[in-house]
Amino acid sequence: MEVAYVCEWEKRPQSTHCPSVPLVCSWSCRNLVAFTSDLKNQEDEKDVSHMIHIIDTDHPWDVYSINSGHAEVISCLEWDRSGSRLLSADGDGTIKCWAMADHLVSSWESSLGSALAGEPIVALSWLHNGVKLALHVEMSGSTNFGEKFSRVKFSPSLTLFGGKPMEGWLAVSISGLVTVSLLKPNGTLLTSSESLCRLRGRVALADIAFTGGGNIVVAATDGCSSSPVQFYKVVVTMVNEKCRIDTELLPSLFMRCTTDAVRREKYPTVTHLRFLTRENSEQVLLCASCQGGSIVECWSLRKEGLPVNNIFQHRSPVVGEKQPTILKWRILSATNDLERVSAVALPKLPISISNTDLKVASDTKFCPGLGLALSFHDGSLQILHRLSLHTMGVFYGPGGAARPGDDSAVKRQRTGAPPLHFKALQFSWTSLALAGVDNQGKLHMLRVSPSMGQLLDMNTTLRHLLFLLEYCMVTGYDWWDVLLHVQPAMVHSLVEKLHEEYMRQNHALQQVLATRIVAVKASLCKLSSATAARACDFHAKLLLMAISSTFKSLLRPHTLHSPDKSPGDRLAEICSKNIDVDIDKVMLNLKTEEFVLDGHPLQSLQQLIQWVGDFVLYLLANLPNQGSIVRPGFGFLRDGSSLGMLREMMVMIRIWGLLKPGCLPVYTATSDSQDSMFLLFRLLSRLWLCSRDDGPPQEPDEGLVDECCLLPSQLLVPSMDWLPVNDGVIVRLQGKLPLRLTFGKSWSLAGGLDRYLSHIPGILKNVNPLLRLHVLRCGCVTMLRSPNKTNAMKQWEQRWIKNCLCGGLDRNTLQYSSILPVLLYTPQYSSILPSTPHYSPALLYTLH
Repeated sequence: MEVAYVCEWEKRPQSTHCPSVPLVCSWSCRNLVAFTSDLKNQEDEKDVSHMIHIIDTDHPWDVYSINSGHAEVISCLEWDRSGSRLLSADGDGTIKCWAMADHLVSSWESSLGSALAGEPIVALSWLHNGVKLALHVEMSGSTNFGEKFSRVKFSPSLTLFGGKPMEGWLAVSISGLVTVSLLKPNGTLLTSSESLCRLRGRVALADIAFTGGGNIVVAATDGCSSSPVQFYKVVVTMVNEKCRIDTELLPSLFMRCTTDAVRREKYPTVTHLRFLTRENSEQVLLCASCQGGSIVECWSLRKEGLPVNNIFQHRSPVVGEKQPTILKWRILSATNDLERVSAVALPKLPISISNTDLKVASDTKFCPGLGLALSFHDGSLQILHRLSLHTMGVFYGPGGAARPGDDSAVKRQRTGAPPLHFKALQFSWTSLALAGVDNQGKLHMLRVSPSMGQLLDMNTTLRHLLFLLEYCMVTGYDWWDVLLHVQPAMVHSLVEKLHEEYMRQNHALQQVLATRIVAVKASLCKLSSATAARACDFHAKLLLMAISSTFKSLLRPHTLHSPDKSPGDRLAEICSKNIDVDIDKVMLNLKTEEFVLDGHPLQSLQQLIQWVGDFVLYLLANLPNQGSIVRPGFGFLRDGSSLGMLREMMVMIRIWGLLKPGCLPVYTATSDSQDSMFLLFRLLSRLWLCSRDDGPPQEPDEGLVDECCLLPSQLLVPSMDWLPVNDGVIVRLQGKLPLRLTFGKSWSLAGGLDRYLSHIPGILKNVNPLLRLHVLRCGCVTMLRSPNKTNAMKQWEQRWIKNCLCGGLDRNTLQYSSILPVLLYTPQYSSILPSTPHYSPALLYTLH
């Protein structure tokens, strides 16, 4: 383990900071981290604001702080499975559901919530949606994604008509009350409460897990180590539009340390109670502590045979009769005396923990998902195996905890300064990163090695990282935490291996993962300066796929009794079989009536059409420089599928130009009689024939190269030598020294702003910055609300409403300086800028 970066707050008066307040944090599958802090009013110390801070792990300085409005300290934070909604609960029983406003990571609002007046919430969870994916390490060498990642049969906590899972959340209060809030399809909230048992008692700690049958299991304890840890089955049903909660008592357990009189008195308090995973209610972790130390125990629920009295031992068994069994908790492992535990983090990676899988993990040295993290009050941190509890890694934490033979602990005792330690910990969804918030509110991001410090050869390391990247592609989770471990020398091999594995999948799965794999490749290529140009190509390919899908979605069959294939599919089939280089002859094989659109949609698409035309011209003009792999566009010259896609769009644009000439791309030609589209399609088709998928790849002939050399003398070639903006923190984490960052201050904007100020187009200066969006991952800029209301543009904007195709989320651009490093605008781009103030992602992708 090693620190990747530390992000801290600006210095503020001591009176406004509350370091003693318990902190909580939560990490979403989209790599958003939410954590809490409390701020005092300088004028009135009794006025305390309970804040929720949300950061993107790649831009931790862009902190989005929410004044939660909670009356008491926030005790729980929980992200939903999509990573777009957040639950918060406090010590007064209030639960709030926060959601992104307009899908913006910088804008949050709470419109739903529930309350148990005067009932502090000790446990909180979203209801399970029934989706569970198993990750099989032993099949990591398989070529089939279905064998590596399989869907596990798992029932939702509550289903609607037709088996659709119902959304909602469940919470446990300090008095043993369980409350369920259900989100009805009409947007209203249905809430019901019930006691866990007939005699309600104090619940100091609780946790929630789910079973495959759709039941919910709650573990609860009153905080005393000599008291039993109780388990309850909770069943939620809908009866006559009302929520019904049924509870049942399950077998309980006593901590092993209570059997030893010395340890029972030494560790009187249970400080942590957690199920090892939310989807496994049969394994639980317990921690008992005192002021001087802690002890941790891991328990498992097992089915055992019930002993039979001797009277019935010699009775003849009935045919088919089974021996009676009983469920009983058995201790798996326990630690020796440890330092006092301050926080616990459990892995989210769905690794199976059977003996076979554990042996495979030991043989392959694949450790993500097998370790849990414990932080201690002396500032250190340990990762323990989640079953055997043996030490897998040690980190001498934020306060510089005492290493063996170090006298720093003695020095701290002399000075009386409280040690810096983590008060909240969270693993990422691949368990390759660990976020910790210390008692001063600083955020620490730690790398967790997939081999947990074991020396591995390069091929094994690449196989582990490739396995986790494939897992992120299949699940749709963000892969930023995997990139933490990718060195520049690994980029080329990972991209090639990822492409090979993708091409081995069936066609249907390839279609599903088509955009995700391109986005992953673009993220990888940004990590190395040698592959930066390829990142440009992958971003352009994402845009190309989006434009092609938008164009084809506008086509409609001419008659109702049309064949099964859509007009877009027939266009792709005809263009792939017709090798004619004359665009007008290719058009003769198409039903042009399927391409008939009204004038307004065609005119609104002119910006996208212009981008396609300029991109084709740029690629062909750079064909003579094909030996330079560092130039953007090189990847397209050998990509038959992308060239075929461009060829199809050229045909569509040609037909639409007959209907409305104003939508055609505008070229600056040296001859008025020259048909620019005819020329470009002919050269593009000849290039496509050299790299089409159904034939062996060939080198472009000399005649084609010579004609492409003449293009700059025939047409004005737009300048597109752009590189992607690397303003995220991931590209600066190649060194071993951790980065020191400050919330609210972007280190990427230090200096160099005046150099670009004169190049910003005046039209951007006239746009309200609150109406602009900035994509966190790829740096695209667009508008929050498009002034164009045509259906064609609505379909285009729909592709970027929830998130960009690169996987990044949008945020408001609050000041002009934040877009300067993104645009890097130069006057050469003026030929491809739109004439209206609408900056769509299409155009701004070209300005990376």
